[in-house]
Amino acid sequence: MPSLLALLTAALLASWAPLPAEAGSWWSLAMNPVQRPEMFIIGAQPVCSQLPGLSPGQRKLCQLYQEHMAYIGEGAKTGIRECQHQFRQRRWNCSTVDNTSVFGRVMQIVEPFGLPSVHCPLLRLLRRPVLCRKLSFRLLLGPGALESHWSREDTAFTYAVRSGPGWVNAISRACREGELSTCGCSRTARPKDLPRDWLWGGCGDNVEYGYRFAKEFVDAREREKNFAKGSEEQGRVLMNLQNNEAGRRAVYKMADVACKCHGVSGSCSLKTCWLQLAEFRKVGDQLKEKYDSAAAVRVTRRGKLELVNSRFNPPTPEDLVYVDPSPDYCLRNDTTGSLGTQGRLCNKTSEGMDGCALMCCGRGYDQFKSVRVERCHCRFHWCCFVRCRKCAQTVDQFVCK
Repeated sequence: MPSLLALLTAALLASWAPLPAEAGSWWSLAMNPVQRPEMFIIGAQPVCSQLPGLSPGQRKLCQLYQEHMAYIGEGAKTGIRECQHQFRQRRWNCSTVDNTSVFGRVMQIVEPFGLPSVHCPLLRLLRRPVLCRKLSFRLLLGPGALESHWSREDTAFTYAVRSGPGWVNAISRACREGELSTCGCSRTARPKDLPRDWLWGGCGDNVEYGYRFAKEFVDAREREKNFAKGSEEQGRVLMNLQNNEAGRRAVYKMADVACKCHGVSGSCSLKTCWLQLAEFRKVGDQLKEKYDSAAAVRVTRRGKLELVNSRFNPPTPEDLVYVDPSPDYCLRNDTTGSLGTQGRLCNKTSEGMDGCALMCCGRGYDQFKSVRVERCHCRFHWCCFVRCRKCAQTVDQFVCK
């Protein structure tokens, strides 16, 4: 499959080499604690000055909107978690190998601040190195990190998730909750199909502001680049801009009207409605579908993206695209950032990607027994709680050779 995995991902290992200017981009916001109020005092610039890899335009936006940075970080974390969920049963599960020259000091600051990690529980049982408990922050680091890997299909998914659902959600809701001084509740016009006797009010998620800010901040890096027309580098820039927009549009278009009933004894004689963002999981599911149907493109001499296969319909602004196909992720490869699937749990009875046949790439699998503890014999007691016992059972599990 082409490389869209990267759009919904963000993970990598710890290293001690200095971060290159672009390799440690503003995605480090996902890893740094930027919630301290004193960091937002006018004139203070600790957040922006401590973040390596910001482009000039991004650094200026950071200085002008410092109070937004904490929510940018929260959005990045959300994107990581969603990537891990969407690819939990794929050969690539949002993890990658350590590469000090590319990723710099990432893992040493990841886990202290609550970022989710990908891990392989089976590895401990088999006494093998625990490789999967590493976050692949290659996808969170931003467009500058390891450019040769950013044109793959997995990259498309990561770009869409990080620039769309995560950031638009976080900023939009921060506006609604009054956490940002430059925005407030949504000012979206009343939908034409809303019944006349329903009130359009409340305080909705400010999707418009979240969309605009995410677009300005994320795309700033790409728009500052000036590569030769028709070059591979320009092709990557165009690909990134396309996928960034696809992610933002997924959030924007899935926002819907939410209503609350009023009236005596819940009669719902009156309703108050407002604009509300869709659940992040639903947005992730839609982007995953876009990933599965991503279009392979190439850059023309005129500096435009075109389909590799002209028989297909051209991609819309809501579609994901990629320039290079992803590796198969079967074997560990430091060059491509693949951990391989050795030691991964698989489902013996499944014929899907989580099945042992596909997950293990034909290498076979080992079987072992493990103890699973679950709640059982639950009873409701008046009033009002449920009491359960804990039951242990031995189950068979399978791990790729």
